Amino acid sequence: MDTRFSSAIHALILISEADSPINSTAIAASVGTNASYIRKLTAPLAKAGFIESSRAAGGFTLTKPAREISLRDVYCAVTDTDQIQLFDIHENPNDECIVGAHIRPTLANVFHKQNEAVERELAQTTLADCIASMRSYL
Repeated sequence: MDTRFSSAIHALILISEADSPINSTAIAASVGTNASYIRKLTAPLAKAGFIESSRAAGGFTLTKPAREISLRDVYCAVTDTDQIQLFDIHENPNDECIVGAHIRPTLANVFHKQNEAVERELAQTTLADCIASMRSYL
């Protein structure tokens, strides 16, 4: 599974909790990756209006309160989609097989319900909720 979503949440929490603007090198050190990956990750977050970068300030800051940033919106920003799609159906089921002929509609119904449930949960969970959860471990 792609880790852009969890890395984006990590970066946003770090940006939110920093006392001053934080640069991609510092974010990368916390996430455990390289600064180039963080710059690629922060571009869609900036485009979505969650963060801004200032050369003068030397890093990233949040542009809106953490309570106004839903995890659904973060997911959609970093995956460049407007709909949660965690599950997909394999490409070439054999239509001559009884299972292969009916697997698409069977799984489509199940997967649609699961995707909707995840989307609802992510829409109701904010970056502030993640920050509160993180602080509970301190």
